Amino acid sequence: MEFNTIIVRFGEMSTKGKNKKDFINRLASSINNHLKEYESSYEMRKRHDHIYLDLKEEIPDLVEKLKEVSGMYSFSLAKKIEDCDLDNLKEIALTEIKKENGKTFKVKTRRIDKSYPYVSDEINREIATVILKNTSLKVDVHNPEILLSIEIRDDGAYMFFETVKGMGGYPKGAIGRSLMMLSGGIDSPVASYLLMKRGVELSFIHFASPPYTSVAVLYKLEDILRELNVYQPKINLYVVPFTKIQEEIYNHSFEGYEVTIMRRMMYRLAEKLAKKLHIYAISNGESVGQVASQTLESLNTINAVTNYPIIRPLATYDKTEIIKIAKDINTYEVSIRPYEDCCTIFPIKKPKTMPKISECLKIEEKFDYETLLNEAIEKTELRVIK
Repeated sequence: MEFNTIIVRFGEMSTKGKNKKDFINRLASSINNHLKEYESSYEMRKRHDHIYLDLKEEIPDLVEKLKEVSGMYSFSLAKKIEDCDLDNLKEIALTEIKKENGKTFKVKTRRIDKSYPYVSDEINREIATVILKNTSLKVDVHNPEILLSIEIRDDGAYMFFETVKGMGGYPKGAIGRSLMMLSGGIDSPVASYLLMKRGVELSFIHFASPPYTSVAVLYKLEDILRELNVYQPKINLYVVPFTKIQEEIYNHSFEGYEVTIMRRMMYRLAEKLAKKLHIYAISNGESVGQVASQTLESLNTINAVTNYPIIRPLATYDKTEIIKIAKDINTYEVSIRPYEDCCTIFPIKKPKTMPKISECLKIEEKFDYETLLNEAIEKTELRVIK
């Protein structure tokens, strides 16, 4: 079908009440941003139930671009027909269905404009009769190979064969902002994608330990974030110097508590930076039980240092599920590049799986970590990826 209009559906957004207009405006802004270089190729119409993109000319890779917009439940490539006379609809439907491949069909009409003189069932029967008489197609109302959908609205009829599933969720920034802890592995980029899909705008924090870690790690992180730019066009990455803090931890820690203390310090740093940026949540790629620091006992001990809400989108995902999503969003190949981050430079023989808060406090009393944390925040470097 030679389509001239895109029908964008909201899905979950349609349940919103007084805030719905703001959500629609955010979605419209996201669509415009994804199609920025083609802004002269379409006109947008915002309605309470749909957004319409009226095309003036072809847009390359349009379907793939729209799939990347969070907040869009589905969309259809439709032919808008100004003349809704039933005979005209029958003629166009017959012409268009002849171009499709298949042996069975079904006509499905929605009459949104109740002033239209024919009800949906009448339209279905009239159009199906014309198709049966003039083609070899057979009707199958349960599993048709060709589904001809028609929507009768007050501004015309919309005819389409396919509905494409969108990214879903909410538009960028509609839910608020969170600070994502980014390591460079497989998990945190996937967790970032899932949050972006839910309409959460992310800034990122990374803990660097030069000279133990290489600057190549930062290049890798930037490549990961460039893949995530598809869903959030501008990303702020805050690189926190972690070397002094980490050295103090390994100088004073009990055996097996190094990772726990390190994670507690990371949460303290993330909270300090989040407050500075007026961000009200922290997020990460932790998955329950995946490593020693992610047992429920460990998470409780680590989490005790902050009152900030900690969002863990991957909490119930297994590694196989995480890898599949990473491949789908093109971060997997970047994530598996060899690298050393601050969590791997000092190997731990027997990390504690059930660390005690009381033991952590004994270790932390041995050095002035608060001064080191404040110094690290002051020396934090901002990198903008867009």
